[in-house]
Amino acid sequence: MTQEMSLDDVSTMAESVDLECKAAQGRDGQGELPDDFWKSYCAMANSDGGVIWLGIQEKPRGQFQALGLAKPEKVRKALWDNLNNRKQVSLNLLSEQQIQPVSVAGKTVLRIEIPRAARQVRPVHVGSNPLEGTYLRRYEGDYLADNEAVRRMLAERVEDSRDERILKGFDFTDLDMDTVAAYRNRFAAVKPGHVWSDLPLADFLERIGAFGKHREEGFTGLRLAGLLMFGRAEVIRDALPNYMVDYQERPEAKTERRWVDRLIPDGSWSGNVYDFFRKVYQKLTADLKVPFQLQDGQRIEDTPVHEALREALANTLIHADFSGRVSVLVVKRPDMFGFRNPGLMRVPLVDAIKGGTSDCRNRRLQTMFQQVGYGDHAGSGLPKIYHNWAGQHWRRPVLYEVREPEQTLMELRMTSLLPADAVAELEAHMGEKFSGLPQLERLALVTAATEGMVHHGRLREISTDHPTDITKMLGRMVRDGLLASEGVGRGMRYLLPWQENQAKVFFGDDGTSLPPELSALTPELSSLPPELSSLPPEYADPSTQQNLPFIADLSGLSAQDLALLVALAKPVSSRPRATPELVQQTVLALCRGRYLGLRVLAELLKRRTQEGADLRRRILNPLVARGALKRAYPQANDPRQAYTTVSL
Repeated sequence: MTQEMSLDDVSTMAESVDLECKAAQGRDGQGELPDDFWKSYCAMANSDGGVIWLGIQEKPRGQFQALGLAKPEKVRKALWDNLNNRKQVSLNLLSEQQIQPVSVAGKTVLRIEIPRAARQVRPVHVGSNPLEGTYLRRYEGDYLADNEAVRRMLAERVEDSRDERILKGFDFTDLDMDTVAAYRNRFAAVKPGHVWSDLPLADFLERIGAFGKHREEGFTGLRLAGLLMFGRAEVIRDALPNYMVDYQERPEAKTERRWVDRLIPDGSWSGNVYDFFRKVYQKLTADLKVPFQLQDGQRIEDTPVHEALREALANTLIHADFSGRVSVLVVKRPDMFGFRNPGLMRVPLVDAIKGGTSDCRNRRLQTMFQQVGYGDHAGSGLPKIYHNWAGQHWRRPVLYEVREPEQTLMELRMTSLLPADAVAELEAHMGEKFSGLPQLERLALVTAATEGMVHHGRLREISTDHPTDITKMLGRMVRDGLLASEGVGRGMRYLLPWQENQAKVFFGDDGTSLPPELSALTPELSSLPPELSSLPPEYADPSTQQNLPFIADLSGLSAQDLALLVALAKPVSSRPRATPELVQQTVLALCRGRYLGLRVLAELLKRRTQEGADLRRRILNPLVARGALKRAYPQANDPRQAYTTVSL
């Protein structure tokens, strides 16, 4: 029996599921599998999965129309034939249940549910060459992955543990012996009488996994995990050029760059992972209030908050992709703790939060931390953080991913679901109307006031209401003027009407602002030691940014700003062909007074060939060469690249 749905049901799904609609009418109007289906299939498989509708048109964005398929079985057969053709696509992820005909507004369409591909089979790609056929889902569009992203997926695919590798040319002289001694002291205290405690240094490091033998090539040496755990920062960068760990204590509950305490590898300490953990944990817990508790006559200095912070910090380090382009970053503010690690989650977020499923990126590091009492058993760390935070009656932790550059973030806010200051702000603006609203609407308003915005996924986390009810409620609040909306689909977010629409610096960042590392180094760090003479790319001099708006995603723009950019791009976007001179003039107009990312330019101009590579080669590079256009980053092919017009 064919399932029946309405267009409102499809629209509702768009906020909770990555959704792609394709008309799929074919030349004869009878229905045909579109060629670009496979790009969307691979992009969703390589990201978080999603749903593709064949026979539904979305035009303009957010407005759906059921066209139907005259011959749905013909389209379905073509889909199955190509799914099992390795020359078409590298892997079939679908089952019969995931390809179903559905009646929408009286028309028969196909609903295809694409699951997220497991790490062990990514990248899923079109054709036989992953470097030329791998697509990623970005801002509800399908983009060709660059070579770096493909190689990272291939490495994740074959390396169950990224820190297992034994390094040639690295030995004990590259370690910080004070760190090793501190670790051994902690090991002896946690495991008194353990037979490893009295072993010679080389044997001890081998037992804990810091040192090993390459069985195939017959040499012994430090594992990458041992270098990360105990090495000196300048030596770690010989193996991992982008390595950077960063702690910042910020004085106010604001997403600003100012800090009162900072710890980075500046030559005054080892800069390795174990010392970073020890120093940062002390700073995070320095002013926590500890209730007086006795156990066996001894005062207990540990609390559930201590335990949650310990788990969060350990998780940040053991799951970090230290080859990634962003730093490990830990932020302490009066209202929250924030943790960021380079690299995406290896398992879906919902499974990680639920617990019981673990796929640690750095298993040797995880084991070494566990040997000295830090880090919980596999798959139980995140549930413990959520449980301990809930025990304080604070807002549910926020765990999310940013895909460009790849990073995972966690926010631990020390505010209640209905904090008094947020309620007071809302009552000041709305009067008695606020208290008369239903509970879910009040929760949405308070979340927007507390966290700077609210979206569908966040309300699903902190309420028990059905996703459909949440979507309808948010739409109603926008119509009533209680919230202002921005974006479409899963990128839709809602703000209070009186809130300034400012991109957050970090933790809650909408993805269009620059990360805090791109702010200028403070005077205290203006004279860097030799160890930091070659900083990772993300620490490049940001003076080129000139505090201009930085737009890497159109979905986060207001309707007014988007309309302005679309109008500026129209001389080129409205034509299938345009002269290079016209394209250059249009690019200069678009980039005047703002930085626009390559993908944004390609989308506005409707020049998306190879993710804008042709646009960069034929238009942008010549403009940069003659000084009319300026890059945000020195490397021309930097994946984050953006451009602004040079004022004459």
